[in-house]
Amino acid sequence: MTGREHETVLREEAVAALNVRAEGIYVDATFGRGGHARRILSQLGPSGRLLALDRDPEAVAAAEREFSDEPRFAIVQRPFSMLEKTIDERGWHKKVNGILFDLGVSSPQLDEAARGFSFLREGPLDMRMDPARGESAAEWLQHAGEQEIADVLHELGEERYARRIARAIVRERAVAPIATTRRLAEVVAAAVPTRERSKDPATRTFQAIRLHINRELEELHAALPQAMAALAPGGRLVAISFHSLEDRIVKQFIRKQERGEELPPDLPVRQAEIRAPLRHVGRSVRPGTEEVRHNPRARSAIMRIAEVPEAADA
Repeated sequence: MTGREHETVLREEAVAALNVRAEGIYVDATFGRGGHARRILSQLGPSGRLLALDRDPEAVAAAEREFSDEPRFAIVQRPFSMLEKTIDERGWHKKVNGILFDLGVSSPQLDEAARGFSFLREGPLDMRMDPARGESAAEWLQHAGEQEIADVLHELGEERYARRIARAIVRERAVAPIATTRRLAEVVAAAVPTRERSKDPATRTFQAIRLHINRELEELHAALPQAMAALAPGGRLVAISFHSLEDRIVKQFIRKQERGEELPPDLPVRQAEIRAPLRHVGRSVRPGTEEVRHNPRARSAIMRIAEVPEAADA
C-alpha cells in the first residue's frame, strides 16, 4: 500500500476533541486503517483501553496484525449499529470517555479495484464494506426497479438526472448485466447531458449506490443513540462526516439532545430546569488548507463535537 492510502483526515483535531485521559476508555467506531487509533493509543496509559469496530474484514485483519501485542487494544468485526451490544459485553455501559465516528469509505477501499467503490478503477461492481454480507451493487442494479434506482440516486446522491440515469441502467442491463465499475460509469456518462466542473458525471451515482448498499445512513441513525447510552459523564462524541446527509444527521441529533426531554407545553417547568443529555462543544471543524492540499479527499470533511454534561446521571 502507498502512503496516500493511509492518510487520516483531521487526525490531530479529532483526537484532541476526544480530550483523551491516560486512564480512560475510548471507542473508535470506524477503525479503517488505524490512523486515529494509533494517535489515541499514544496518549493512553497502561490502564487505558481502546476498543475499535469495523465491518470490513480487511481492516480488522490489518488491526490484528499491527496491534497483536497491544493489551490496551481490541477490535471487533461489526458494524457500528452494534455499538451498544459490543460495549455492554465489556461492562462499559456509561463508562466510555470518548467515541469517534469517521464516516464514509476509507482510502484503501477506494484504491483497491476489486472492492468496486471507485469509477476511477476497473473492477467488479461490489461496493460492500463487508463483502461476505448482503448483495453487491451489481446484484442490486440487476433486479431493482427503475423507480427504486431513481429514488436512491435522487435521495442519497442528490443527482438531478436520477430518472435519466435509472432509465439508462434498466435499458442497458437488458442488453448485458452491469457488472463492472467502468460499465456503470459509461452508462451514467452517456445518460447525463451536462458536466459539473471538476466532477466526474458518475460521482453522485457511485456515492448514492454505495450509501444504499451499505445502509450507511440507517447505520448512523441507529448508532448515535447507542453512543449516548455508552458515554460517561464528561464523555465526548466526535463525528467526522464527508457527505451533507451524514452531517445533517449528526447535527440534528446533537441539537435534539441539547433540547433535552420534550415535555408538554403547559407543564410548569422552566427551560433551565430541563436537563439536556448532550451539549455541543465549540464550532464545527474543517481541514485546513495545508491538509486539503496534501490530501484532496479531506476537502469535504466536517467534524462535530459534543459532550455529556458532568451533571448527567452515570
